[in-house]
Amino acid sequence: MTDDHASAAGAAESRPVEVAAPSDEERRELAGLGARARTAAGDVRGALALARDHVGWLPHPGTGRTAHLWSALATVAAADLTVARVLEPHLDAVAILAQADEQADAGTWGVFAAEGPGEPLRATPAGSSYVLDGRKHWCSLAGHLDHALVSAWVGADRRLFAVDLHHPGVTPVAGTWVARGLSSVDSGPVDMTTVEARPIGPTGWYLDRPGFAWGAIGVAAVWFGGAVGVARRMVAASASREPDQVALVHLGAVDARLHAARSVLQQAASALDAGDLTGADGWRAALRVRDVVADTCEEVVRRAAHGLGPAPLATDEDHARRVADLDLYLRQWHAERDQAGLGRLLLDDPVSSW
Repeated sequence: MTDDHASAAGAAESRPVEVAAPSDEERRELAGLGARARTAAGDVRGALALARDHVGWLPHPGTGRTAHLWSALATVAAADLTVARVLEPHLDAVAILAQADEQADAGTWGVFAAEGPGEPLRATPAGSSYVLDGRKHWCSLAGHLDHALVSAWVGADRRLFAVDLHHPGVTPVAGTWVARGLSSVDSGPVDMTTVEARPIGPTGWYLDRPGFAWGAIGVAAVWFGGAVGVARRMVAASASREPDQVALVHLGAVDARLHAARSVLQQAASALDAGDLTGADGWRAALRVRDVVADTCEEVVRRAAHGLGPAPLATDEDHARRVADLDLYLRQWHAERDQAGLGRLLLDDPVSSW
């Protein structure tokens, strides 16, 4: 790209992504957030600073301004997915603690709740608290964060705990994160040895609470923003070369799919704030939204590759990194397995569908 073209593309990447029409004040907040995310692009330390600074003014899901929260996540993702990958779990952790009527200690937070191979992380009662022992997989930025919400097993039951990641028994396992996408967001395993842990909520609460589905939709808002960033690169390309009919076909298809994804996010935000996304309804909505958004993102990446050809993937650092980041980020969607789960919900309660 020329310098002028790159400058125009950078400005577009900072522009707010609006899940629903914001107020003037909210639009200014989103614009400032997008600009700062663009400045911190690819920089984990800058992303952590952004997360610390913005957690106070971004709302929790279900408190009446969910669309603004998801617009913020999408805006950051359109600017840079590394920054979004840092911000999203930090906000999720703080929201989870609020749902449990717990106070979030100062500093940055992560959520380590995925299961991996081998023996799971175990929690053992120790007086009025617990200690954790074993290996926890998929611990994003464990070497950079201050705290994390960590799931562990107490016998045959799963429970959530708050952990100080500066505890001497916390040891990130080096050398396992070889990803090309989100390469600076090391999400390798962590070994824990007699690590003090504070229980958050009762046994099973983490998965049973309504906020689990709400957080899952928030991740979809990040994917959506990443796809918008890819689509904006397609639009920017027209500044240097008049699009032919094939390029216009790809642009039109991308616009229609992004509109559909934005619509389902907007509808889910409204339903959530109205108190309608609890229980099975919440999880059904999450599976639906994630399916629509993830499919949109994969289609946008495919259309961009067909429309733009190999040059941006080979010579445009921002675009190549965004495509690789989004491709890996989307693997948080379980694809056909999640579709099968949605199908099971349909058969269990067909009256509530369609």
